[in-house]
Amino acid sequence: MKTVIHRAGTRGYADHGWLKSFHSFSFGGYYDQDRVHFGALRVLNDDSVSGGNGFGAHPHDNMEIISIPLGGVLQHQDSIGNKGVIRTGEIQVMSAGTGIQHSEYNADADEAVKFLQIWLFPNERNVKPRYDQQTIPIEGRYNRFQQILSPNKEDDGVWIHQDAWFHLADLTEGFEISYTLKNPENGVYVFVLEGELSASDEDLGRRDGLGIWEVQQVDFKATTKSSILVMEVPML
Repeated sequence: MKTVIHRAGTRGYADHGWLKSFHSFSFGGYYDQDRVHFGALRVLNDDSVSGGNGFGAHPHDNMEIISIPLGGVLQHQDSIGNKGVIRTGEIQVMSAGTGIQHSEYNADADEAVKFLQIWLFPNERNVKPRYDQQTIPIEGRYNRFQQILSPNKEDDGVWIHQDAWFHLADLTEGFEISYTLKNPENGVYVFVLEGELSASDEDLGRRDGLGIWEVQQVDFKATTKSSILVMEVPML
């Protein structure tokens, strides 16, 4: 088993006034040669956008982009005709493929919107751009792993052009659970949304990240009431 740990306080940070963003991996003005990516996981940004503000139209290509709201309301619009909002309990995915432009704004004039912005390298380049969003019932992750993303159109959650699986779990204090990899050649990146827990005997706190590979299973035990995001990705 191999591991890499990224404590919350070691992340990159950008404060643009209207946008406050923590970067688990190199992004924008933050660069660390040892934290460019974890396998196919390229970007994990923990963003907060103040009321009425947001990102104007900007381009992407050949990247799988996932947004997971943690609070507030996020408005999306893109160059292939999609427009709408996403809230806590939903997930949004965009395959940039051959190229797409999109904008993201806080749909509330007063309350900040908080969300995770995640980018994965695709397993196929220059695909037709696509967009999707789904509601993921919060009760489905109580002391269990709830799948929210996979490579398969028929599976639970959204799908992407990569052999990756994302799961959310809300754990009660003292609860123990194990995650078995879909593909033992993949790695797992654990991101603690709230609380404290151990993962493969590594103690983690809020917003800590832990990458694990060359394993078939990851064991968790919640020290306190906890919420986690588990991202299984190819190690490239």
